[in-house]
Amino acid sequence: MKTCPRVFLIVFLLAALAAGYSQEVQKLDPALDNLIAPDAKLERVATGFKKWTEGPVWTHDGSLLFAEIPANNIIRWKPGEQASVFMHPSGYPGENYAGPEPGSNGMTLDADGRVAVAGHARRNVWRLESVDSKAQITVLADSYQGKKLNSPNDLVYKADGSLYFTDPPYGLPTQADDDRLKEQPVNGVYRIPGARQHTAGAPPENDKLQLVIKDVARPNGIAFSPDEKYLYIAESGAKVWLRYKVQSDGSVTDRELFLDAKSDPRPGAPDGMRVDKRGNVYSSGPGGVWIISPGGKHLGTIQVPEVVANLAWGDKDAKTLYITASTSIYKVRTKVAGIRK
Repeated sequence: MKTCPRVFLIVFLLAALAAGYSQEVQKLDPALDNLIAPDAKLERVATGFKKWTEGPVWTHDGSLLFAEIPANNIIRWKPGEQASVFMHPSGYPGENYAGPEPGSNGMTLDADGRVAVAGHARRNVWRLESVDSKAQITVLADSYQGKKLNSPNDLVYKADGSLYFTDPPYGLPTQADDDRLKEQPVNGVYRIPGARQHTAGAPPENDKLQLVIKDVARPNGIAFSPDEKYLYIAESGAKVWLRYKVQSDGSVTDRELFLDAKSDPRPGAPDGMRVDKRGNVYSSGPGGVWIISPGGKHLGTIQVPEVVANLAWGDKDAKTLYITASTSIYKVRTKVAGIRK
């Protein structure tokens, strides 16, 4: 018998309240007590954006940058200030884009504090040489084996300076595998060796780009474990998280299912993710932000009233989780600091 999503949600809320947690947090395992307080409050810090916010990153100047994809903007928000347009266009450089998502997508920082951006409708990966909308832009990758990338979605740095990114077709006009603009035969995960060391303003070294994963239908969010022994991939189409072993040469092997979310009928799917310093994974999922142990156990969910796309650790202590969710930005405090990259 099919369970009504409303009944499903009511049962979760009652269970959370019985466990002593606020309505914002659904507790599924006692280990959650070590990660987030029972009375943790979800706070909406900005709202009114166009349909779909994404790709947050906390910068070294104490501000949050995030993508407003349908408006083709990167937005800047800082505590005590109003959100404002930091960059337009952030993705597709022209007007009247034929698809629903003309903007840029995920962002991350390198060890020098520079923002790397998944270009999405711009179909490349680029770096802003300083946190200034007028700063020089350096393109790090835009093609593989002579063919344009699909639409880079999310990205993460490894300690050696290499940059990994996912490349599904969501930034193409139809978002489909048969889109007329799609040139790559797969929706891959790529590695840019030495991305951090790439000279500012130099053209991309596409001949060095490595396809490390080609067997995932819709790769989306991406993150490393703290020791970088594992690479996590959110497969949004199948509603699962995958885990790979990272080899010494930067390649990945031994794909395994990390966690399956298909049985949860609430709105949302595996998408953007971050990891805390103890190796717990925080990712968008049905109902909000799923908190997952290093062993792949669903410990609980931070329940968010809008569909969550992505998240980032912020504030000086990296214990505030900032969440991009549809038209709004939320934040919640945690007990364990996160890994910002």
